[in-house]
Amino acid sequence: MKNTQLTHIHESLGAKMVPFAGYNMPVSYEGVNIEHETVRKHLGVFDVSHMGEFLISGPNALELIQKISSNDASKLTDGKAQYTCMPNNDGGIVDDLIIYRMDAEKYLLVVNASNIDKDWNWISEHNTMQADMKDLSNEYSLLAIQGPKAVEAMQSLTEIDLSAIKFYNFEVGKFADAEHVIISATGYTGSGGFEIYVKNEFAEQVWTKVLEAGADFGIKPIGLAARDTLRLEMGFCLYGNDIDDTTSPIEAGLGWITKFNKDFINSANLKQQKEEGPKRKLVAFELTEKGIPRKDYVIVDQEGNAIGKVTSGTMSPSTGKAIGLGYVTTDFSKVDSKIFIQIRKKTIPATVVKLPFYKA
Repeated sequence: MKNTQLTHIHESLGAKMVPFAGYNMPVSYEGVNIEHETVRKHLGVFDVSHMGEFLISGPNALELIQKISSNDASKLTDGKAQYTCMPNNDGGIVDDLIIYRMDAEKYLLVVNASNIDKDWNWISEHNTMQADMKDLSNEYSLLAIQGPKAVEAMQSLTEIDLSAIKFYNFEVGKFADAEHVIISATGYTGSGGFEIYVKNEFAEQVWTKVLEAGADFGIKPIGLAARDTLRLEMGFCLYGNDIDDTTSPIEAGLGWITKFNKDFINSANLKQQKEEGPKRKLVAFELTEKGIPRKDYVIVDQEGNAIGKVTSGTMSPSTGKAIGLGYVTTDFSKVDSKIFIQIRKKTIPATVVKLPFYKA
């Protein structure tokens, strides 16, 4: 089990620690609902240093990225980031990731912790153009500072104008007395904020200064459980739940990051699927009676015929409703469609809704 640079701090704070993607990670400190509301209303900081970072560089860096990525990275300019996925050869997804353009010949790829080795091998296998690849995953720590108070609370830690960094843009500079920090206006909560990439030797220093700077703004450390409820309220996909090696980006509603103005791995088949329409789609739903949907619960129609499966579900702390994502046959994918979730021996009615579940 790997530790992050901050594991000992989480333990000293009394965090409940769990194994996650090979790391010893904090799942909660005070409780998921309290932590969730802290991020929605004030400010929270997550240790997400388990994520992977790959540096792709050299004159052929963009060519490699264009080959493995469904999105069009040629649209990126320096200081911009892009959400994308890597399709496999069989219609599924190797991983979803964020690409940061540092300059025309240098890109940072941030991948899911559970997929670091798989992704590295996949990209290496397709690196026929000999782009330079470096795995920086064990060198960097990542803090997600999320919530509506993020700009105001963190401005004292840097001379960079944080309010000027637009969504999916980033700056590199000094932050909390650490040099060469990537300050990125990204995150997976839907409540605004930044993701801060720092060299490991600065991680503890930055964590401490972030908590000090945010003290007057109600900042608290937040665990992975609240990260999951926050992202689910926004309808953001979680790899291993809502997308995986067997789900296509078209089925998952990720057509917006799947650009057919270029060739990429399996692009012809995915284009055909988009044109013909997928047989199933990922939908968002709310239960209309008491119950909580969980991953792998069967979704049925009014007659009790299986039409799909739940991929993510919870009781939404912000809306007070039981919400979920799941794949259903296309016939049941339209908003307001009536579906039913099998929860143990009960069949609970639900309605397909438009995302996000939560609006600020």
